[in-house]
Amino acid sequence: MEYDVIVVGAGHAGCEGALAAARLGAKTLIITISPDTIAAMSCNPAIGGPAAKSHLVRELDALGGEMGKIIDRTYLNIRRINESRGPAVLALRAQADKRLYQAEMTLVLEREPNLTVKQGIVCDLLVNEGRVTGVKLKSGRIYQAKAVIIATGTFLNADIVMGNIRYQGGRQGEPAAVELSASLKSHGLILRRFQTATPPRIHNQSVNYAKMSPQKLQEPEWGYSWDGLNQKRPQVPCWVTMTTPQTIATIVENLNTSPIRSGVITSKGPHFCPSIDRKVINFPKKTDHLIFIEPEGRYTEELYLLGMTTAMPEEIQEKILATIPGLENSQIIRPGYAVEYDCLDSFQFKPSLENRKIENLFTAGQINGTSGYEEAAVQGLVAGINSARKIQGLAPYIPDRTTSYIGVLIDDLTTLGTEEPYRMMTSLAEFRLFLRLDNSLARLGQSGFELGLNSPERWNQLKQLLNVGNDLLKLISQTKISAESDLWQRLKLPQPERGYRLKELILRPEFTDEIILGEFPKLRNYPQPIREYIWNEAKLAGYIERQQDMRNQISQFNQIQIDPDTAADFNGLSESGRNDLRRVKPITLGQAFRIPTLSAADRTLLLMKCKNRQAEGAGYGAAV
Repeated sequence: MEYDVIVVGAGHAGCEGALAAARLGAKTLIITISPDTIAAMSCNPAIGGPAAKSHLVRELDALGGEMGKIIDRTYLNIRRINESRGPAVLALRAQADKRLYQAEMTLVLEREPNLTVKQGIVCDLLVNEGRVTGVKLKSGRIYQAKAVIIATGTFLNADIVMGNIRYQGGRQGEPAAVELSASLKSHGLILRRFQTATPPRIHNQSVNYAKMSPQKLQEPEWGYSWDGLNQKRPQVPCWVTMTTPQTIATIVENLNTSPIRSGVITSKGPHFCPSIDRKVINFPKKTDHLIFIEPEGRYTEELYLLGMTTAMPEEIQEKILATIPGLENSQIIRPGYAVEYDCLDSFQFKPSLENRKIENLFTAGQINGTSGYEEAAVQGLVAGINSARKIQGLAPYIPDRTTSYIGVLIDDLTTLGTEEPYRMMTSLAEFRLFLRLDNSLARLGQSGFELGLNSPERWNQLKQLLNVGNDLLKLISQTKISAESDLWQRLKLPQPERGYRLKELILRPEFTDEIILGEFPKLRNYPQPIREYIWNEAKLAGYIERQQDMRNQISQFNQIQIDPDTAADFNGLSESGRNDLRRVKPITLGQAFRIPTLSAADRTLLLMKCKNRQAEGAGYGAAV
């Protein structure tokens, strides 16, 4: 049987990739080892968090992706975090009912008209004259395709590790994709090893909550999707405890059983999500590491222990938990473990996520060297868009790092590479004051419509939301508070010599959102993310304006094409410059300029060559 696009793997990358391709008109097949684990939350059942993960989900939703809608329908609790640190890093975090999340996403896939779900294990990639033609299953069945997206997560030639024990598996209880890894190597792709790990899950009824502190619940006004919450769900709290000196002593006494100390694990894991044994090794004097006790769903007694990631033997995990307040008698349902898996060196794929060696082969998610559901989902979306556009003869969609975190992520992977599982952090974006959670619709909604993922009906609704923002901006710009107003006396503020517009008061730190909404209650009629968007646009206008010239210059360089196969042959380049260009193979001048090891002299030469080629009509300097 023949399809336009085949997606291998039904994790978060695979789901978004398959939906995007199907919605753009490609007859799509998604193949999964088990339809029961579609969109499984293998580690923490949560979306978003203190990094830029929630920014990615809001951007994905603005472009027409699915993750934000699903988490809004399935959250156990949802909260705003980092509010005191400013609008650039303000984020959302939603604890998910993980089985309900899986069920909702599975239904979306199964009901998509242009999409077929099949169970199977892909063992071979079919390639003819440098172009992918389909896949072969372990059962012997062959499916032909014009394009293939590989989104295998941690399953590629994967090993599960616990203490000194190692055995094949992509997740606990599920087989690894061993043959597919060998097939990719046979086609000339270079694979490397990364690892990730997960904490133990414990039984709810074995926990003493009296020794813990509950996290205060927040009442959500809005969720991740720009469509808004279709209904508010009753919330379930998370709880907080911490390690003790006895915990640290127990870990130190048993460090010889830790795979990262014994040498059983040698590959790198995510830097921003270290195991508890890694924390003890790196910070031996710290004894009070926070542990968050998080529910996994309404129809399970399992609890997730955020902060307790480990692959030490199960009996050692039991000893460690016995030293933590509230967990002294906890019963482990699933022990923590690590997974080592194959992934690609990220210089092997283009910013479109198409492979450089095999045409029409796209990859997304952890196979590309990233870590996290959100990072995987946005890559899946881009791979799905570009696989459909490639077979339709259209130019690829390459998100710009000046307008999205999705662009930052993909540009970092393809320009800088990564030596550990990549995690999207706000600190990695030069223009994070512009790339905020609240303005992702204004930044990317139009692109989602032009690409075809935001239907005309949805885009009309989203445009109405943006129009409401324009109305709000007019209102706060025109509303005047005179010097004689009793507002100053009521708020115990000095009476000013002149009147102020409401837009000016928003800039003053003493006028908090709570005060402004209390004094001007009709502002509550405007949706929360729109109020936040307009507030921040007003507060940050000066900063953003000062960065605009730099953003424009980078965008201009990003529009100047260079031939990735011949740029390294320019006369006058240094030898190291040639090697840099051959390794990265940049497709634009902007991408070339972001190669950190490229010298200033080589950058100047590239710029001159591009201008000369443009003048000669040789194809350089044309808009992407």
